[in-house]
Amino acid sequence: MRSAMHADSGSGSPALVRPVRSRASGTAHPASETNAAPATSNLATIVSPRYIADMHPALGILLFLATILAMEGFAYVAHRWVMHGPGWFLHASHHRPRTGAFERNDLYAVLFAIPSIVLLLGGVQLGWWPGSTWIGAGIAAYGAIYFGFHDIIVHRRLPHRYVPRSRYMKRIVQAHRLHHAVASKHGAVSFGFLWAPRADILKRRLKARGDLIRVNMDPD
Repeated sequence: MRSAMHADSGSGSPALVRPVRSRASGTAHPASETNAAPATSNLATIVSPRYIADMHPALGILLFLATILAMEGFAYVAHRWVMHGPGWFLHASHHRPRTGAFERNDLYAVLFAIPSIVLLLGGVQLGWWPGSTWIGAGIAAYGAIYFGFHDIIVHRRLPHRYVPRSRYMKRIVQAHRLHHAVASKHGAVSFGFLWAPRADILKRRLKARGDLIRVNMDPD
């Protein structure tokens, strides 16, 4: 006897669906359900999370720390040759007295956050290389460090009573204030954030250039 019966085309009776036997369980399912299974499986693969445990934690932490260090180099390059270059139309607001809670320069924080968000999303949810998660986390961590040092400690965009006391903190805070001694696009010194030359070196550079437009040793 045949495995499926078909109604005569002239009888008007509905045709029976040919059952398809599953290879895994041996259970017969209608062909429509079997054909839909691959799509459902692919969707589950896409949305299922891939956590950072896919990479050995020690290697992930090294990648995380290396990303933070690399971001300091990236920040130096972007600050010196982009913000004080073609991107000055945004960064100029940061070298002038702020009149409100925000300034145009804040758009850089939004732009620099995009790679971190994309890498974290890809590493955690989209099944990318697990290192993507650690790199994205490193970029986010550098952004948090930058915000704490630059926006809170130096420019006091949030009120606090912190006073730098360690040699390292005094050095980088003073270096950034010397960076803001110049209000123009050119002539500034000290473009890094986590590392900076000594204050006496920066003062000699400023004196040698002699192109200061405004000298301001205050945080803002």
